[in-house]
Amino acid sequence: MRATVTEVPASANATGPGYNIQGYEDLKYTYSFVDNVFDQKKDDLASYYQKWGRVLCVLDENLNELYGPSIKAYFSAHNIKPTLHVFKGGELHKTMDTMLGFVDAMDSFGLIRKEPVLVVGGGLASDVLGYACASYRRSTNYIRVGTTLIALIDAAISIKVGINHKKLKNRLGAYHAPMHTFLDFDFLKTLPIGQTRNGTAELIKILHCTDKYTWNLLVKYGEDLVNTAYGRNATGPGAKELKAAADEICRNAIKGMLDLESPNLHEIGLDRVIANGHSISPTLELAPFPPLRHGHAVCIDMAWSVTLAHMRGYIGDEDRDQWFRLAGQVGLSVDHPLLTDELMREANEAIKKTRDGLQRFVLAKPLGTCVFANDITEDEFVKSLAVHKAYVKKIGRGDGVGLDAYADAGDLGADPEALLKERKAEAARLNGAHKSEAIATRAAPAAATAAVAA
Repeated sequence: MRATVTEVPASANATGPGYNIQGYEDLKYTYSFVDNVFDQKKDDLASYYQKWGRVLCVLDENLNELYGPSIKAYFSAHNIKPTLHVFKGGELHKTMDTMLGFVDAMDSFGLIRKEPVLVVGGGLASDVLGYACASYRRSTNYIRVGTTLIALIDAAISIKVGINHKKLKNRLGAYHAPMHTFLDFDFLKTLPIGQTRNGTAELIKILHCTDKYTWNLLVKYGEDLVNTAYGRNATGPGAKELKAAADEICRNAIKGMLDLESPNLHEIGLDRVIANGHSISPTLELAPFPPLRHGHAVCIDMAWSVTLAHMRGYIGDEDRDQWFRLAGQVGLSVDHPLLTDELMREANEAIKKTRDGLQRFVLAKPLGTCVFANDITEDEFVKSLAVHKAYVKKIGRGDGVGLDAYADAGDLGADPEALLKERKAEAARLNGAHKSEAIATRAAPAAATAAVAA
């Protein structure tokens, strides 16, 4: 931290003398690509804990079942005593209670200042653990090992951490960079294909607006990548080529996002290419029940923006058709029955609050580059949505909903059917049984709008 302190003399415009402080804080953190990071022959991760001779590792119940024994064996092989704190995952548990559970675990562990906590998991785990570390002694080190595609190529890029509050998504949080992030794509071998599909939306998000070369690679290999865990489960003559393509696509996307985000880590600038697909989607994602998976909501948002870009003449027929063809091949959603004029209006107003009064919608112009739009009128919203829905039907996508589009028990942290029954019972109690079905299965647009991410 470097800072200067200057004295401010009394003046007619001030209540009295004082001081002016201007400081700069160096922020340094690192990334490394390590396949099979828990291979006992490798010390990449263990080297961070040799000094301490122990490690506190946070992971959810599912990952503990899959990888808990391997994690313990890995650290034990390096003479590091592992302590695993296992928590219940899912969006319903992205809460203050979970965060405080992490704080209690750190306290019970007797964490020493500057000793890093290890989080193994998806974006949710690193968000909540990161927030706990930002709060514990005001700044505690942590190391991330991402295990989902979204965690590897999207969540790992940001230093934002946080939790949900009531129905408000990510409303409490901080900016707290990890000490190090390990990117191990071998975890995709055990990732359900629905989650691989989900994460692919984030690759589409960044590449179609910033990197035409890598976008073309994704167009060429996208369907096979989803079906083979990005080459990790590929077999046969083309397996080596597919894995090499996956590595190039993912590394280029990560580098591109780091180039965009690193100069703006605290989001002082609000024109953010990385927010592509996150204008309408925060409202749409929570409109149905179960909610849409994040990647599907983002892809629907992008699909509409591609339609709008085409209507404005920013991209031609070939680019539009190519974009929708890729989305279809990888099984992502491009429309939804609840994407209506009313929801678009609500989403537009909600996102402007987050973006300091401007729309800042990202539109391809052409594929591989983009512009920010702040001038989309209500009439243009209505016309573009009608054109979009007509085009989706024309290309044979029906209502536009893709494969594995809705959140399951793993995403939510609870059985959706059980939650639906609870909602019906609560709706019947508050509003009468005749209204319970509608209230339980469809969130009102205004309620969904309230959950827009901060």
